[in-house]
Amino acid sequence: MRILVTGATGFVGAHVARVLVDQQHDVSTLVRSTSALGALSDLRVKTIPGDLTDRSSVERAVQGMDLLFHVAADYRFWVPDPQAMHDVNVGGTRRLLEAACQAGVKRIVYTSSAVTVQCSAGRLGTETDFLAPEAARSTYQRTKILAEQAVWKLIREGAPITIVNPSTPIGALDRRPTPTGQFIVDFLNGRLPAFLEAAFNWIAVKDVAIGHWLAATQGRIGERYILGHQNLPFSEFLGLLGRVSRRPAPRIKIPYLVALCAGAGGELVAKVTGHVPRASLDGVRMAKQPMRYDSRKAVTELGLPQTSLQDALAEAVRWFTEQGYVKHRRKA
Repeated sequence: MRILVTGATGFVGAHVARVLVDQQHDVSTLVRSTSALGALSDLRVKTIPGDLTDRSSVERAVQGMDLLFHVAADYRFWVPDPQAMHDVNVGGTRRLLEAACQAGVKRIVYTSSAVTVQCSAGRLGTETDFLAPEAARSTYQRTKILAEQAVWKLIREGAPITIVNPSTPIGALDRRPTPTGQFIVDFLNGRLPAFLEAAFNWIAVKDVAIGHWLAATQGRIGERYILGHQNLPFSEFLGLLGRVSRRPAPRIKIPYLVALCAGAGGELVAKVTGHVPRASLDGVRMAKQPMRYDSRKAVTELGLPQTSLQDALAEAVRWFTEQGYVKHRRKA
C-alpha cells in the first residue's frame, strides 16, 4: 500500500513509520521545512514537503495514497501563542482529513490522545467517556478535544476513520523531548528533587506504534481505541525509574498550591526570556486531573501488545544516555 504518515519526525510518528516500513509498504512522510530529519535518517521513506496549516500542500500530499496515519500534533504544556497550537491541532487535522477524503484515501487512522477521555479518581476512563472542551485543563488538551470532535463529524459524514487515543508513551527516539521525556531526562540529570503526585496510564511507545497498524488492519471504522497499559501514580513511576536507572527517586511531594505558584512563576519568566519553563500552569493543572484508563478494548479487539513498563523505561534511559541527554551520572 501507499501510506502517508504525518508527524514521522516526532516521537510516536517515528515509531509508526518504522512499523510500516517493516511491513514492506511504500511509506511517505509529510515534513515541514523546519523539521529535523534525524528520526528518518535510517528509514527508506519518501519525504513530502508540506505543512498542516497549508491546505494546498496537504492536498498534494494525500494524492494517490491508500492509507493515512495522521500522527502529527503540537504537544506542549506551554505555548506563547495558543492560537498557533489550535491552527495545527484543530485546523490542521480538519484540513488534512477533508483533503484525504476528497482524494479517495481508503482508510485513515487519526491519532487523538487519551486526554480527551473523561475519567475520575474512582473510575477508569473508557472509549465511551468523552471530555467536554470546557473541562480542559490545558491548551493542548482543549485543542485535542476540539480536533477529535471535528473528526467525529467527518465520521458521521461517512469518512473511513478509526481513532486511537494513546496514553503516556515511554521509549526511545524522544528527540525533542516530549513533556514526559523531559521528566525522565530531568530525573536522570538529578534535576527533579521533588514532584507533584498525579495518576497516569503508561505504555511502551513501540506498542503504541503497533497499535496504530492494528487499528488500520483490525480496527473498526467509526471507533476509538485507548492505547494504554499500566495505571501507576507518578510516585511509583519515579520509584520504578529509580530502580531501572540506579538513581535515587525523589521523596518530597509538592503541594498542589505550591506547584501552581511555581507554574505561574515559570510562565512569567518564560514570557520575558522566551525559554520553555520547567514548570507551567497547564502542566500543573493537567497533573491534578486523573488520567487512568481501561485499555481492554484495544487489547481484546486489536491485540494491542502490553510490554512491561520496566522494559520501556530501560529503553528510554538507555537511549537518552547514549544520545547525550544525560550530563550527570549520579547513582544511588
